Amino acid sequence: MRARMVELSWAGARVPAIASELGYSQKTVRCWLHRFNQHGLEGLEDLGGQGRKRRITELERSRIIALVKNPPPGRLTVQQGGDLAAEVPPGSWTAGAYAAGVRSCLSKVLVSSGVTYPYSGCLRSRLRLYSISM
Repeated sequence: MRARMVELSWAGARVPAIASELGYSQKTVRCWLHRFNQHGLEGLEDLGGQGRKRRITELERSRIIALVKNPPPGRLTVQQGGDLAAEVPPGSWTAGAYAAGVRSCLSKVLVSSGVTYPYSGCLRSRLRLYSISM
């Protein structure tokens, strides 16, 4: 559409006619024509750096996805009293290790996003309180 604005302008069409034909405001048409006049074809491209910046790295994102895709550790078995218990094979993830991995990734996200806490204490207790309050 931006190139079409320039093409219509070169054909002699005025800004109001271009705006009504393409369905844009006159201000938008003028903006793109000015950018084209100042920067040429490069002026019609989107400016970089738009949108929200990533809070975690691609590696951290991959680790979180891998943790979620893995089956939960252990197998639930019914004990004699009717309670459920998890059999955890040696060398596999435990619930504590899984929670620590998630807490580690979550803490990086919170710290990198500038989340501040109105109280002091270790990060683990802050994250626990943060997750309860959500």
